[in-house]
Parts: sequence; C-alpha cells; structure tokens
Amino acid sequence: MYRSATAGLIAGVMTLVAAPGLSAQAQDGPNFIEVGQAAPDLALTGATRWGVIDQEVHLSDFQGEAVVLAFFPAARTRGCTIQMQAYRDQYADLFHGGRNVVLIAISADSGEDLHSWAKDADFPFLFGSDPSGHVYRSLGGVPRDNGRTGRTVIVLDPDGTVAEVIPRFVEVDPTSYEQLAAIVDRVAPAVEDDHEMEAGADD
Repeated sequence: MYRSATAGLIAGVMTLVAAPGLSAQAQDGPNFIEVGQAAPDLALTGATRWGVIDQEVHLSDFQGEAVVLAFFPAARTRGCTIQMQAYRDQYADLFHGGRNVVLIAISADSGEDLHSWAKDADFPFLFGSDPSGHVYRSLGGVPRDNGRTGRTVIVLDPDGTVAEVIPRFVEVDPTSYEQLAAIVDRVAPAVEDDHEMEAGADD
C-alpha cells in the first residue's frame, strides 16, 4: 500500500469525492490531448525555489526523461497548497526524487510569485508560469473565466508522447497520489543507484 507522508493533512480535509479517471476519454468538458499523441514542444517561464529561470523552459529540454505536467488553479490557495505540499513530502516516492522524472507544476501565476511560493515552502521541483493559458489550451484544456486552469495532470513518456491524462486530480484523495505513483512507475521505473546495488551485492 502506498503510504502518504501527508496523510494526516489530507485526511483532515477529506471530502466525498469520486476517484479521478485515468483516461482522457472518460471526462466531460475539455478535450484533452490523447494518450499516444506526441506533446507539442511548449515553452514556459520557469521558476524554482532558487529563482526565476532566465530562459524559457521547453518540453524538449527534458527529452529522455518522463515529464509530469501538473496544472493547478493558483499558488497559495488551500487546495493547491495541499497538493504541492503532498508532492514535496512524497517527492522521493512519487517522482523518484527527480531521477529521470521531471515535475512541472503549472499555473497562471507569474514566475516571480511561483518562485516566492517555492522558496517559502521549500518545494524541490520546477514551476511553470502560463498566464495566458496558452500551454493549457495547447493540451486541450479550457481555462476558467478568471484565467485559472483545472487541476489536470498529464504524464509524458521519455520520448515526449502522452502516457496518461488525469483530467481531474483530486488533491484531498489519497488514491489520486497512488494512481499518479503507479503511472510514473510504469513510465519511468525507479533505478537503483550504484551504492544501493553494491550494498545488495554484499548481502
């Protein structure tokens, strides 16, 4: 059973929700990019806890690595804080600690605001700023009237094709994180590092 480091936080705000579907065909509304399609080489303003990245970040920069595009409505809001803190606290398990897996959390917030939030919360992953909603639209999403996106997760294979789409990621449902972990494990199986392999050989 997959164990969440933030299970207590999630349990405290858990509501009756339906488990998110794992198929772009099983959702109403936006017509998200289909599994098996090549993702367009999108460009974003990137930000980390260390600062705003000088040059635009392109999906092609991560060729050879699995990429998780996690769209969320807005920085520092309650639900998004729960989601990003869960990603932070489960980073090693969900995203293999960043080994061969790149997480890009994307919202309409500015790069400066995303950097500030990442710094304050010590988020170890990359953020992307999509103020116009262009990136979300390019993947079939439809931003809300206020410009915010839905809570959609799209996982890309190392060759840049779409491996899975979760149209509605439910941030307060632990099974959402279990499903995402299973998808990432399938797309980019965890690799033991050298010292772990050596230790195993000595047993």
